[in-house]
Amino acid sequence: MPGVFWLVAALTAVRLGVAAIVPLAPDETYYWVWSRALAPGYLDHPPMVALWIRAGTWVLGHNALGVRLLGPFSTALASWLLFDAGRRLFPGTRAGSSAVLLLNASLLLGVGSVIMTPDTPLLFFWTAALWALARVAAGGGGAWWLAAGAFGGLALDSKYTALLLWVGTGVWVLAVPSMRHWVRRWQPYAAAALGFALFCPVLWWNAEHGWAGVLKQGGRVADWQPSRAAGFLAELVGSQLGLVTPVVLGLCMVGLGASVRRWRDPAWGLLAALSLPGVAVFVQHAVGDRVQGNWPAVIYPALVVAAGAACVSRRWVAAAVWVGLVMTSVAYLQATVRLVPLPVRLDPVAIRLAGWDALAGRVQAWAVDRGAAFIAADGYALGSELAWHAGGVPVVGVDDRWRLTALPIEPLEGRTGLLVRDARRTDLPAPAAWGSAEMVGVVVRPGTGEAGFAVFRVVPPAGAGAVLLPR
Repeated sequence: MPGVFWLVAALTAVRLGVAAIVPLAPDETYYWVWSRALAPGYLDHPPMVALWIRAGTWVLGHNALGVRLLGPFSTALASWLLFDAGRRLFPGTRAGSSAVLLLNASLLLGVGSVIMTPDTPLLFFWTAALWALARVAAGGGGAWWLAAGAFGGLALDSKYTALLLWVGTGVWVLAVPSMRHWVRRWQPYAAAALGFALFCPVLWWNAEHGWAGVLKQGGRVADWQPSRAAGFLAELVGSQLGLVTPVVLGLCMVGLGASVRRWRDPAWGLLAALSLPGVAVFVQHAVGDRVQGNWPAVIYPALVVAAGAACVSRRWVAAAVWVGLVMTSVAYLQATVRLVPLPVRLDPVAIRLAGWDALAGRVQAWAVDRGAAFIAADGYALGSELAWHAGGVPVVGVDDRWRLTALPIEPLEGRTGLLVRDARRTDLPAPAAWGSAEMVGVVVRPGTGEAGFAVFRVVPPAGAGAVLLPR
């Protein structure tokens, strides 16, 4: 373990450096806006990502590392929890150390640890729940159920996908013969009650807002385009090959097969139960619609432990680690120094991250030159980036999702401002929203090759108002 410990420590230092240098993605600035108006829930996700960002910026201030601070540290702690889970489930083997190496070698964790999204706290609390359940499987007392329940509730407070953790735990207890005695004991029920109590604020927020978050995420289940199933499935497999890296993914599939074959054993049964439901759900979803590459992340903590226990050859683990670390290093270098001067349309880093500060600066300059009292953005990504980089002119959001936050409403009546919207849109600003709108130009985001954003001089109608974004 000492070698693994030092590797994780070195990776954490590198990740902190990358997190400090790379500009924030639009989703990150969106979650940063949430962190300035803390609430029990939001349209897209539960509140944990906002709480983590608020904690990081409280420590380090308004900068990229402040937003991402808890990512590298939580990944390091999760690595130790994963190691301990592996050694308790499979004593005398290298399951724990191999699991840590495989997960940290994946591009999924390499990138996911330096950006702040709901997956960041989700993976930490999911891994912590796996660690507590591993203690139960290894013969630990009922108190570990309470720990698992708490971590399960906090995982639900991170992302609704954590429901799969609860389903998997229930399947494990009911399906594995040696675990069924827990059905007659009070600890699993107390754990479920504790987890539910931690999730209740999210449910309360949803009830107060027409179940907006639950309906938005739950509505994905109804997506159904079977004629495109082959393409969606191919995308799912391709995304996992790229993000998990080919050798790590192959070893995880070996581990999945081993856990399914030996499911009657409590240790193997736990790993099967925490991975198979996710595999089934994401494959089913890919039959009807596109699965984003990061969604299946939750299945890998259990799969890398299974891979570590199933693989007898250290050469395969070493090969997986080297391939994964090389791929992650290239990704870090591309994000920080543009290692390979790819054409813009082929550079996902530039498309996602480049030029937001310059765009915001130009919009602010236009607003000052024209005496605008506000800058309005009709997309959440654009509005969040303009707010993060805001100068003296306040930014307001006119996307309907902002009204589900606790941010204040800014009166706009009698004030002239600028409206910024995607230049590819062919429709004019709605007269009901803007009393008058005159296009004054187009501003581009440097380094992306995009069409840019159309800028309109707008005069709001009587009684108009919009959500004031933080800066």
